[in-house]
Amino acid sequence: MVGVKTVKIDGECIYIFNSAIYLFESSTGFTLELDIIVSEVTVKKYKKEETLIIEIELEDGRNIHSIMHVKILSGGLPQLNLFCELADIQEFDGLHNVTENDAWFPNIEEGITLEEIRKVEMPIEEVSLKLKLPIDQVEWLKSQKKRQLNEMFQEFIYDNWKKNNS
Repeated sequence: MVGVKTVKIDGECIYIFNSAIYLFESSTGFTLELDIIVSEVTVKKYKKEETLIIEIELEDGRNIHSIMHVKILSGGLPQLNLFCELADIQEFDGLHNVTENDAWFPNIEEGITLEEIRKVEMPIEEVSLKLKLPIDQVEWLKSQKKRQLNEMFQEFIYDNWKKNNS
């Protein structure tokens, strides 16, 4: 079975943790399918898109360029399912064939953890807190710059994690 070397979405190379490329045969025809484990940041970036321009470099040196539909697979690790219909499957020799009735299906999540993914690219989320504090602390907080507060709270949280886990 041929493996995936690199993937570019709209010309931008993305980091893939694992992947499977295969031909899916259904009663309506064939589709080229690419399942990739990516970071949560990548999923968030493309989750509202319907189609993307995809460039796939295979380990055997072949390149595939196609406009593909994107589906976000929920549950488990962050992953994208990219697919496009095929009229001719001749140029895709060496790819695994999967049918609707097959028991085999690629498990690309095996051996990868969310913690490993976040070491490569940690998502940053905005959070709002409602606190009741003495007025002098409120005044001090308001006088601080947002960047300084972000750094301070990150450090405070990591320090408390360490304290509570030891």
